[in-house]
Amino acid sequence: MRVQYPRTPHLPWSPGATADDVRTGDLSGLYGAEVVVTEKLDGENTTLYPDGLHARSLDSAHHPSRTWVKALQGRIGPRIAPGLRICGENMFARHSIPYRALESWFYGFSVWDGPRCLGWDDTVRLLRGLGVPTPPVLWRGTFDERALRALRLDPERQEGYVVRTAEGFERAEFGRRVAKWVRPRHVRTDAHWMHAAVVENGLGPAAPLWAVRSGATADPAALRAAVGLPAAGPGAGPGAGPGAGPGAAADAAEAAVADVCARLDVLGRSGDARLAGVLAALLHDTHRAALAPRLAGPLGMPSARRVADLVGLHPALHRPYPDDERRRGLARLALGADLGILHAVAAAVLAGRPGAGAEQALEQVEWSALHAEEAGLLAEAPLEPLRAGLREALAGLGPDAADRCWAQARETRAQGRTGSVEAAVAAGWRWRDGAFPRLVHLTGPAGSGKSAFAARLTGVDTRISLDDLRTARGSRADQRANGDVLREGLQRLDTALADGRTVVWDATSLNQHQRSLVHRIAHRRDALITHAVLLVDEDELARRNTVRDHPVPDEVLTGQLHRFSPPYPGEAHRTWYVGAGGTVEDTDGSLHAEETLHAAGAPHTYRTPCSTGGR
Repeated sequence: MRVQYPRTPHLPWSPGATADDVRTGDLSGLYGAEVVVTEKLDGENTTLYPDGLHARSLDSAHHPSRTWVKALQGRIGPRIAPGLRICGENMFARHSIPYRALESWFYGFSVWDGPRCLGWDDTVRLLRGLGVPTPPVLWRGTFDERALRALRLDPERQEGYVVRTAEGFERAEFGRRVAKWVRPRHVRTDAHWMHAAVVENGLGPAAPLWAVRSGATADPAALRAAVGLPAAGPGAGPGAGPGAGPGAAADAAEAAVADVCARLDVLGRSGDARLAGVLAALLHDTHRAALAPRLAGPLGMPSARRVADLVGLHPALHRPYPDDERRRGLARLALGADLGILHAVAAAVLAGRPGAGAEQALEQVEWSALHAEEAGLLAEAPLEPLRAGLREALAGLGPDAADRCWAQARETRAQGRTGSVEAAVAAGWRWRDGAFPRLVHLTGPAGSGKSAFAARLTGVDTRISLDDLRTARGSRADQRANGDVLREGLQRLDTALADGRTVVWDATSLNQHQRSLVHRIAHRRDALITHAVLLVDEDELARRNTVRDHPVPDEVLTGQLHRFSPPYPGEAHRTWYVGAGGTVEDTDGSLHAEETLHAAGAPHTYRTPCSTGGR
């Protein structure tokens, strides 16, 4: 059934209301509520359904400006659940405001399930999964008329704003839950836009990213530009041998991207998941440690580090693996990446490569995919039912105890010893009282902000810094006694964890071998291990090094960057990903935190104290 979008009333202080508009005099539906204020875009109100669309009028006829949004509906319509409708703004044609850097020609601002409008966070999550952006959020908080009146917009490029409750509401409540402010003299053109020649609004650098999220054909060159990477040079890309020119590299990249898109579409991946797979295939030969911080700006940390992890893990599927151990190995691999996407990337980067080696590698990928499918690991989130059930069963536990139980459940499931929620609850019984030590293990090159991050953590009993131990021996820069310094640090760690303390290990810990020395002690003391991975762009690290109190020689920093191999999810019980701003921007392995972290869509900052609750 088609439903016309309601008329949005003007706020009492909206200067753009005309005699024909509805103006609200009752703000009681907003008082005391959490509200979201988004920019009002100057486009055509449009509603998308699983099987079609219409503009504000249910019988809206064809217009050239609607061709693009019809193609969008054709891509995402099959993924819109029955009974849902998406309301938004068709921005293809210029109306009164010229836009020059849109993320897409369609922005969604509400999702309706029959007569009910979904809450804002659910709306963003659903739209992002379909590949549809939402208008910029200008303000969010408990409704404050003074704060809204104080908002300052540029009337030359912004039409106004819309305020709505963050919680969902029924259609009958629309007039009390939603209102708008519109600039004075909004329509400033002589002819109505529908009776004039169609002038396209301009798309910005993020538009190719949203196009891929929505299922559109991917343009490798546009994607590289969108994430701030230079065009592929000679010899770059899959199948481009030594001395190959830019044309061969571009052809190889295009083949890989086209192949992975087809595979991801068969798997039904969309939104950020589809984008991660496409970018991983395109950038598969990029240095993984440098990739996540480079992509964090345009993508947000959650997507950036997932792309980097796919880049780092996919070559493992090209190599032979003992079949009697394969299922357990795949279960462990599933802790670090979406196995459906990982297999798609591993196969796609071989597209067009000549030779028996590529054929043998592709056979290994296909054989691995069969085992993963049989084990139920190719779904987008195979562990989510277990996680949701455990979250409900362990409601009321402190975050550390809950995360330790969740880590135990994942481990025993990977070993094939548990599968049900009941078995997972039983497997974690000994951790439920929270009576265990904690270790926060920092990892990152010099200048990434490890010590500053550690200083902001609360509830820490002991901080072990290898730099401080060297300083106590006479010189922070003296590397000759590194073996003795490490042994002293590990001994202090063992003593502190044995006493049940919360400990921060502050060292570069650049690779898995270095981290394993610390983890061996932590496992022996049954500690909850949290990786704090600091991901900062190489150019920023070089800049910071010039102003540090204790700079390292340039060649030392270069060597660290070359050796840095960030840990994958699952190497610790949980992981915090810390960006250049010094705050946790993504997590993995937390029973509850990821749900909150991604509720508003990436990028989102999640400030995490070092909890000691439940000890």
